[in-house]
Amino acid sequence: MPSDPAADTTHLHQLADNIRREERRVLGFPGNLDFSLENLAPLLGVFFNNLGDPYSPDAANLNAKPYEVAVLEYFAAVAGAQPREVYGYVASSSSEALLHGLATARRMLPAAYVYASDQAHYSIRRACELLGMELVTVASCPNGTMNPEDLRVQALRRRRAGGAIVVATCGTTMLGAVDDITALRAAASAAGEVYVHVDAAGGGLVAAHTHPQPNWSFAHGADSLNVSGHKILGMPVPAGISLVRHELLSETAGGEYIAATDRTLACSRSGLASLLLWARLRSLGRTGMAALVGRCQEVAVYAVDRLERAGADPGLFPGSLTVTLTRPPTWVVGKWHLACAGERAHLVTVGHVTYAAVDEFAADVAAARCELLA
Repeated sequence: MPSDPAADTTHLHQLADNIRREERRVLGFPGNLDFSLENLAPLLGVFFNNLGDPYSPDAANLNAKPYEVAVLEYFAAVAGAQPREVYGYVASSSSEALLHGLATARRMLPAAYVYASDQAHYSIRRACELLGMELVTVASCPNGTMNPEDLRVQALRRRRAGGAIVVATCGTTMLGAVDDITALRAAASAAGEVYVHVDAAGGGLVAAHTHPQPNWSFAHGADSLNVSGHKILGMPVPAGISLVRHELLSETAGGEYIAATDRTLACSRSGLASLLLWARLRSLGRTGMAALVGRCQEVAVYAVDRLERAGADPGLFPGSLTVTLTRPPTWVVGKWHLACAGERAHLVTVGHVTYAAVDEFAADVAAARCELLA
């Protein structure tokens, strides 16, 4: 039966208010909650459907493709490529973009194993299952990066498989570590031809603004990569960016009825996500983005100092926003929305994480430690 629209609207507004009240204490997950796009509310009354390739017109012509292309050109430059060198599209999430990269890799090396570290995101295993690719887990170094020597050994054992597909990580899930793709490509060559995909969901925009830059991008030998659109920028909806070297793509395909070429996974894609990404990038500009990342890195260093004083044994990969610590009691984990694995927890100092929040969190950690020692 039809409901009361006014009552439902009130309910949804209350939900939004409840989430807003929690935002300052969301420390453990890498989604920047500091954004303001309410002035774009009229966009919610328009259907923006980006059908097929961003670079191709389509029969419906209800799209925001020029804005999507502008977003892709920005991310291509950030990832060390010229726009003409890579094909890209705005995906529903970075995990979809990862799937697109691995599908491309499978076409290039259909019999190759996929190699990813024990610190890689679980979406890699899921993507391999969906694509029927066999995943080999490679050991990590103490700092969280993939171990090139173990990769070499694993690839050598499987050298008859017809090459190696390496999924490097730029910003590992728990430690924020950045794999050296130059070293990994050299190590995997023991198996023959090598394809390197970089899962840069959480760390791509950070690595691009870190000096000196780590070896993570197309400039360092990547064949494809995925970046999150919402984790560092801040967005009301998830989004991911897929970028692949042009020469590695399959032949142009598409549907006659949409009158567009299509090498995406989704076909119909959210034009609204592209518009929101474009608006965020325009509001920041290149200098603003660099300043945002720099401030986030400063807060991470500050958090290490405060947690060291609290006796929490903090750790920080150079340039990362991910600060690890000894796993605190359940009440601290719940209050601050921490991400945990085993005996460790982490916070991620994205844009909405303030110095004041770090101070309050460190005070809770210190208080909890005193309770345990009492």
